[in-house]
Amino acid sequence: MNLSILEGKRGIIFGALDEKSIAWQVALAAQKAGAIFTLSNAPVAIRMGSIKQLATQCNTIVIPADATNTEDIKKVFTESIEYLGGKIDFILHAIGMSPNVRKHRPYTELDYEYFHKTLDISALSLHKILQIAWNLDALSSQASIVALTFIAAQRVFPGYGDMSDAKATLESIVRNFGYYYGKKNGTRINSVSQSPTPTTAGSGIDAFLRFYEYAQESSPLGNADAQSCADFCIVLFSDYTRMVTMQNLFHDGGFSQIGMTILPSE
Repeated sequence: MNLSILEGKRGIIFGALDEKSIAWQVALAAQKAGAIFTLSNAPVAIRMGSIKQLATQCNTIVIPADATNTEDIKKVFTESIEYLGGKIDFILHAIGMSPNVRKHRPYTELDYEYFHKTLDISALSLHKILQIAWNLDALSSQASIVALTFIAAQRVFPGYGDMSDAKATLESIVRNFGYYYGKKNGTRINSVSQSPTPTTAGSGIDAFLRFYEYAQESSPLGNADAQSCADFCIVLFSDYTRMVTMQNLFHDGGFSQIGMTILPSE
């Protein structure tokens, strides 16, 4: 890969928490690829995680923001454009949280106030980010937005709970806003459906280890790790994928295409 694949590009990376998070690895990969960017996460996540360490490592700033709050999102864009010196060329949306999953409520017994929060944090936040960027004219021509998702948006994974519905909504927003942004200024929007990845957020899902092991055994290439997902995101941010938009792209070692797998005999 060209090490300067993102040279001269400006971005915003939402959702880095700690070294386990995919957004953290995307930030490191983006820096190596020549990009400059800002980081953003919720104030509570900033206190709990180590994003300030990442900012120091990447020579950038952290802009605290609740991604469900439109005023906070506006602040992220205005401060990022000022700090970076121009419009935004790429955005990573790596935001997701379910109070129902955290409290181990089964899908058949959801708390609906929690469900609303799940949808707002994990899906509607993408729409808000895109709509605010639209109204501020904050994105450069042929910008690229990537949102992280999971195959549970299309198939049943017991234990993933209402996050399945949130991810399905997220992917629909990718397609719909992708149309309007493509017509507006050539901006492309895609989602990456990543393998089960042992992040801090993922570990809170019931049966995550079984998800991980099943996908690892089934996938011909095994599970894709956070670093390889970061590399894939960098390619999607780059001009090499300037005609790819409105897609849900599986980055899962082939798991999404498997009907059954033959395991080695013991």
